[in-house]
Amino acid sequence: MKKLLLLWILISGSLCAQQRPEPSQDATLWRHFTYDMGSVFKGIGYSYSRPLHWGGSQWATFGGVVAATGTAYLFDTQVSDYFIGIKDDIPPFIQEYGRVYGGPVGNAILSGAVYSTGLFTKNPKLRRTGVLMLSSASSAALLQTFLKGLIGRARPLAERGKDTFKPLWQGDGQFHSFPSGHTVMAATTAYALSKQFRSPWIKAGIYAVGMVPGVSRLWDGKHWLSDVVFSWALSIFTVEAIDRYLDSRYSEKYNQGEKSLSWNLQFGPGTV
Repeated sequence: MKKLLLLWILISGSLCAQQRPEPSQDATLWRHFTYDMGSVFKGIGYSYSRPLHWGGSQWATFGGVVAATGTAYLFDTQVSDYFIGIKDDIPPFIQEYGRVYGGPVGNAILSGAVYSTGLFTKNPKLRRTGVLMLSSASSAALLQTFLKGLIGRARPLAERGKDTFKPLWQGDGQFHSFPSGHTVMAATTAYALSKQFRSPWIKAGIYAVGMVPGVSRLWDGKHWLSDVVFSWALSIFTVEAIDRYLDSRYSEKYNQGEKSLSWNLQFGPGTV
């Protein structure tokens, strides 16, 4: 496994090092593929570098995410008890989707299918969407894996309470709660895929399907509400950052004018 990972890193480094213009529409599949994989890895690096360039508004938005996560944290126990209590009322096919098909493997298959379809049909819009899905899911997944080990929060099913942590995780899966990997994978995929469409109804449907895996982690007792809330925000930030970067790599632009992510945060009596 380590050898495969090393080989993948070497290949990605080689791809990223190639400073080539975007291939023309009639270029070979191999040229498109190598250019796209370079875009994937450069997009991942770009997303990790963004906090170094944040201004006041970006930090204010991040503060809003922290506040929302903290608010969810206050109700973690009550929400967890409620969702675990209604698990038996959830239709089995929804439980199966949230746990299996909405997880990392299912999302990897979907992202790969979207990209492969765009590549082999030479559809630049679909190809770019596949690149966005692959790079966003990879970036967010790597970051959440690091955070899980760093924070070491106990899962609800560990029955140690929401306030129990073992920082610098040493292998106990019961302390692998924050953030939620299923939520990150599903949310990045859904949010990236929704950019293909202008209709708010189609977007809402994709978002709804993408939310199921995160909610399923609540009734399975694997994550707290605050884990899921932070994971949704992390996914949105990641997709938006990489999407902006891909604008510099691809001439194909979709849904122009919809790039801005604007969260107007207001705090006052009874309002957030």
